Amino acid sequence: MPRATSDARLLIQSLSKAYAATPTNLKIIDMYVVFAVATALIQVGYMGLVGSFPFNSFLSGVLSCIGTAVLAVCLRIQVNKDNKEFKDLPPERAFADFVLCNLVLHLVIMNFLG
Repeated sequence: MPRATSDARLLIQSLSKAYAATPTNLKIIDMYVVFAVATALIQVGYMGLVGSFPFNSFLSGVLSCIGTAVLAVCLRIQVNKDNKEFKDLPPERAFADFVLCNLVLHLVIMNFLG
């Protein structure tokens, strides 16, 4: 058992060293993704405790959070300078795509609410 804990500790240390070299703009996007997923989990927990009477509202809230997180991950992939696949895509264009897709997502969610 001590070997497994030392391996886990080594893994966490190596991940934290690698993440320290991550640019600040990617860290901000990561925090946004964590916030969106945490908000979805809070909504699911609330539904579990209180109930899901207006189920459309619950579904809209969770899908909005998860959809926004997925779009933010796509933005992170496109803005990352180490990613060679999107090297010709300027960050402004990636952000404009992110904003436009978020607008479409939230229009669909508002339509789902009724």
